[in-house]
Amino acid sequence: MVKHIAILGSTGSIGKNALRVIESLNSSSVPSAKLRTSLGDALCEKEKSQYAIRDTHYEIVALSAHSSFELLAEQARRYKPKYVAITNTDYAHRLGELLGDMDVEILAGPDGLTEIAQLEEVDIVLTAVVGAVGLPAVLAAARKGKQLAIANKEPLVIAGELLVKEARENGCTIVPVDSEHSAIFQAMQAGSCQEVSKIILTASGGPFREVTVEDIQNVTLEQALSHPVWDMGPKITVDSATMMNKAFEIIEAHWLFDMPAESIEVLIHPESIVHSLVEFVDGSVIAQLGTPDMCVPIQYALTYPARVEGIAKHLRLEEIGSLTFERADMEKFRSLPLAYEVARTGGTTAVVFNAANEAAVQEFLAGRIKFVSIVELIEQCLNKHNVKRQVSLEELLEADAWARREVSEAAYSV
Repeated sequence: MVKHIAILGSTGSIGKNALRVIESLNSSSVPSAKLRTSLGDALCEKEKSQYAIRDTHYEIVALSAHSSFELLAEQARRYKPKYVAITNTDYAHRLGELLGDMDVEILAGPDGLTEIAQLEEVDIVLTAVVGAVGLPAVLAAARKGKQLAIANKEPLVIAGELLVKEARENGCTIVPVDSEHSAIFQAMQAGSCQEVSKIILTASGGPFREVTVEDIQNVTLEQALSHPVWDMGPKITVDSATMMNKAFEIIEAHWLFDMPAESIEVLIHPESIVHSLVEFVDGSVIAQLGTPDMCVPIQYALTYPARVEGIAKHLRLEEIGSLTFERADMEKFRSLPLAYEVARTGGTTAVVFNAANEAAVQEFLAGRIKFVSIVELIEQCLNKHNVKRQVSLEELLEADAWARREVSEAAYSV
């Protein structure tokens, strides 16, 4: 069996880890034939299918980057895809010079992502493109019935209702890659959706878990960029500090698992070992645990529904010793109650929520506003927004642009 894969955003952290995972999967030797022989006819059809998946070869058909053309060229030489896309057209010529001797088609501009997502030879589209630029490609992949491995939050936050509708109508399977939703997805295999009573998202608490509401007022940029567990880019690190990343995950879980906002809970778990939990109607709680390593959810998204040996470090509970949990402080982290309201309201509210946050974080990173002003500007933007429902992609993108302008203009008066 061969699975043909396109990675949108191959030069970022998720993309680079995905390539490591694929190399490992293709080089591993699993004696599946021996397993079949020893188990004989006792294997059910599902088990036979999963053992067949262990024999799968993963072929990289397409890779993309925004501006990291040199790294993209290195990846193209190593993995030999048929297509590469560079969304920033300023670097298209230079990429072409680096790959001039290769038999590879170079696509330039954001439309290149959509072209890749619709390729007939692609089975799985793994998307890790930051921002709204990758949204048309994600929707195109859903309409083509591809398996979608979603690592970035924007598709389900910005267009969750539209994306889930397209996926259901066209036979597209969405497998989440971010650690929390992958944990929920894995835990939900223990029962049916109708048997789930509650989803519990865990959060490290970021750098300000133990500070007071008063201390938050004077947070510096350096403090906000000092995450206690994860090594991430500046924007995502700031989102963790405001707990906006968890706010987005509430909205994602609402759409991805068809759960009302009231049935989604957030718990602070500083060890980041329990990645999330699912509570079933009988009171059973199923959790997914593991070391903080994105290779696990990436691999599961590629091998689903099977599990195979991987490159992630295995968890040793005796080395952890104890796990702690506490309720999230809704007063200190105002992004969380806002997220519940956004999930309940629906329509264009979520796209405004996301865009306003991106613009506000940009202002904070540039030193133009205080840390506490991030959520304040977002809330002001939401209060000014006239919600539209049952919207198209074009209307979502219009709302996105409006929110960014509003926040940028408001930042100068803060």
